Amino acid sequence: MDVLSLGIYVVDVLGKPIDRFPEKGKLALFDQLEIHTGGCANNTAIVLSRLGVSVGAMGKIGNDHFGDLVLQTLTENRVDTAGIQRDTYANTSFTFVAIASDGERSFCHYIGANGELCETDLDWDIIKTTKILHIAGALVMPKFDGQPMANVLKKAKTLGITTSLDTAWDDTGKWLETLEPCLPYVDIILPNLSEAEHLTGTTELRAISKFFRNYGIKTVCIKMGERGSYISTLKEELLVLAYPVAIVDATGAGDAYVAGFLAGTVKGWDLKTTAELASATGAACVTAIGTTAGIQNLEETMKICKRGTTS
Repeated sequence: MDVLSLGIYVVDVLGKPIDRFPEKGKLALFDQLEIHTGGCANNTAIVLSRLGVSVGAMGKIGNDHFGDLVLQTLTENRVDTAGIQRDTYANTSFTFVAIASDGERSFCHYIGANGELCETDLDWDIIKTTKILHIAGALVMPKFDGQPMANVLKKAKTLGITTSLDTAWDDTGKWLETLEPCLPYVDIILPNLSEAEHLTGTTELRAISKFFRNYGIKTVCIKMGERGSYISTLKEELLVLAYPVAIVDATGAGDAYVAGFLAGTVKGWDLKTTAELASATGAACVTAIGTTAGIQNLEETMKICKRGTTS
């Protein structure tokens, strides 16, 4: 396969519009409710498949109805689910996503089975078949974060596999303390700007990039939402603007961007074209409610690139 998406698999319940939470004991109404599968690894895998990339899923879900939904959705999207484990005790991870009128989101999360994923759960017969091992959701997998994750990345690199890493918000506040063992074994890192600032202690894009490249990371990609993205390698530096689209729901846009970037990478495209595909994929995501509903095929996604960027 081209990419193996290892990490968090979640069921998202999305409500919109929710601009404030009710006081204790009180009730607030909202207009729209949808149930989708989500989680960084899930979203990235499904979007990669829609872009025509051969992709597998690896992670842990519960032995419950939500777990059935995750497997069903991945299978319907032609994602190989052989690497998914089912936990007997923990339920499938769950997030309630409150979407404000402007598309911004707030999250309430139950870590569930994602918190039980550990190094011994991984099937190396599957990992050995991939060109890119993408770990999605670093910093929210307590039994896998840190040294266990570093061990997996290191072994993957010795097998000639390209390694990619996407972070999540670290509610523990440990940030670099947790992630640092992994960084020497990462080829591509794709945090959002806020996560990158917490990890590096700086807000300046070139300084962030230098910080990560000092660990040997070849490609640093910083997602900045409506401000676009910043990509840096040893040879190139790019600032790619966001494509103008009507924002319905920003949930999953960062994961879609990552999928676009990995798709361009595995296809051997140059950095600029790869970054433009990533930006277009992220833009497509925000046009519909849910993490993957706005994503179409590669041809349709590339049409967004041709329409141009914001000034």
